[in-house]
Amino acid sequence: MTTTDLAPAYAPFFGCMGAASAIIFSSLGAAYGTAKSGVGISAMAVMKPDLIMKSIVPVVMAGILAIYGLVVSALIIQSLYPAPQYTLFMSFCDFAAGLSVGICGLGSGFAIGIVGDAGVRSTAQQPKLFVGMILILIFAEVLGLYGLIVGIILHIRINTKATS
Repeated sequence: MTTTDLAPAYAPFFGCMGAASAIIFSSLGAAYGTAKSGVGISAMAVMKPDLIMKSIVPVVMAGILAIYGLVVSALIIQSLYPAPQYTLFMSFCDFAAGLSVGICGLGSGFAIGIVGDAGVRSTAQQPKLFVGMILILIFAEVLGLYGLIVGIILHIRINTKATS
């Protein structure tokens, strides 16, 4: 097994870091969103326990962020090879893919947590605010989806370059 300047022995390290970054950061975002929204649900449930199931939406949306990270991590792991077959270009693209979905998921989780906490509390006091809360949550969730799309495009791009 020989390595070159374009495929040094440490090239797979960056791919592994991309896979780890994707799942770690997106899971942190999902955990924060779930915890912060859960605090709001608990506070709201004391006054109006009948609204608990209606208020669970932010927790579900936060959990989806971890799935985004899992998908990109699995894609990156499937493309990891030892150094001669796995170039620096491939490893840097996988690292960027992992960071894009991970950091977007982290930011999205923060937004979902804050909006979910305030949203379920305010919805308990004024039910007409539910639709507005859902719309804001959708816009917060789509930030994580943007990271997933960029991560998948980066990953697919290196696989098409490697095969052609």
